Amino acid sequence: MAEPARRTLTIRRLLESDLGQVTAIEEACFATPWSERTFRNLLRRPDAVLLSAVYGERRVAGYAAVWFVGREAELGDLAVAPNDRRRGIGGELVDAVLREARTRGVLRIFLEVREGNRSAQDLYRSRGFEIVGRRRGYYAGPKEDALVMRRLLVR
Repeated sequence: MAEPARRTLTIRRLLESDLGQVTAIEEACFATPWSERTFRNLLRRPDAVLLSAVYGERRVAGYAAVWFVGREAELGDLAVAPNDRRRGIGGELVDAVLREARTRGVLRIFLEVREGNRSAQDLYRSRGFEIVGRRRGYYAGPKEDALVMRRLLVR
């Protein structure tokens, strides 16, 4: 039964009407979640793109937030609902972010990931990201270092 629903997954721009589901996923995934207000503010920024992975027309399974500064970008947030993990949704979201970055002429895209979040690191590595730095004590609750990862986009 899950397979027919899988075929209806689409990646699209995040809508304001998605925010309730997005913040619920955010709260389920992160110790220090972003607020609905943060997402709402990002939706209004011309330098930011928010994407959602949606089943059918309405059920949000995951999302990504990226912003652009000149020829660089930062993937600031990406999450997949716990019940929707291990279905390739995170990879589809990263791929969509990379397509958007290429469209905008971005040369480098960065992100931070918890040092202990091996599954996220594996996802990003599978998309060509590499570890280029560390931010000591970057995360709180629990306190943990962030690994800085970068993907070079070649024209």
